[in-house]
Amino acid sequence: MGRSVSRLRRSAYSLLMLAACLPASTGTVRAESPRAVIELFTSQGCGACQPASRIMGEYAQQADVIALTLPVSYWDYLGWKDEFAIPAFTERQRAYASSHGERQLFTPQAIVNGEPSTVRLDRAFLDRSIRAARQAGGLAVPVKVLEQGDRIAIDVGAGRNAAERGEVWLLPILRRHRVAVARGENKGQVVDYVNVVRGMHRVGGWTGQAAHFEIPRTLARSGNADGYVVVLQGGTLAHPARILGAAKGPGL
Repeated sequence: MGRSVSRLRRSAYSLLMLAACLPASTGTVRAESPRAVIELFTSQGCGACQPASRIMGEYAQQADVIALTLPVSYWDYLGWKDEFAIPAFTERQRAYASSHGERQLFTPQAIVNGEPSTVRLDRAFLDRSIRAARQAGGLAVPVKVLEQGDRIAIDVGAGRNAAERGEVWLLPILRRHRVAVARGENKGQVVDYVNVVRGMHRVGGWTGQAAHFEIPRTLARSGNADGYVVVLQGGTLAHPARILGAAKGPGL
C-alpha cells in the first residue's frame, strides 16, 4: 500500500514537471505580440467622450490590445483647455481623415490598426474589428523591445511583402491619470484617462527588411510619461496607412 501511494505521488510529480516544460497553448497571447492597436481621439472639452474613455480602460486590460488615448486641441475654445492636448494629435487625426476620405474631424473617434474609424460609442464595431484582427493572426510584423542600460533596443521583423515600407515610432504614455474638469461641457465631471500619449518620436524608416534600432531611454519619459509603446506603421506621418506591428514597453 505504501509503495503504491509512493508510486502515485511520483507519477503525479512527473506529470506536473512535464506540464511545466510544455510550451504555452496557442491561445496564450504574449504581451509583446499585440494583435490590435486602438487610437482614441478625444478631448476633456468633449461632452460625449467620457463613456469612450471608460471603454478604453476596459480594452487596456486585454493582453493582446494596445489602447491609446490621443487628446486633440480643437475643442479647447469651448471653455476648457485640455491639459494633454497636443496639436500633433489633431494633425494625425486629420491625416487619417484625409486617407479615409473623411471631410470632418470629430470626437470621440477610434481607429483600429490604422483602419477606417468608428463614430461615437459604437462598441460593436470595435469588438468586431478586434475580433477580425485576432482571427487574422494579429499584426503582420513582429516588433520587440529590450531596455539595455540607458538605451532602448527595438527589433523589427521582415514584412510579408518586399515592397512594404513604413516608419517606426516611439510613443511615451502616461498610464493612468484623473482630471477634474472645472468648466466647459464636462464641468463638474472627473475624467479617468488610460494610456495618454505624451508625444510621438520617429525612430526611423522601415524598408520591409528586418531592422534594429537603438534610442535613448529619455525619449520614453517625455511629458511625465511612465510607459511607452513602439508602433510600426505603413505610409508616412502625413499619409498614415495600416499599423503593421507594435510592442508594449515594460510594465504595460
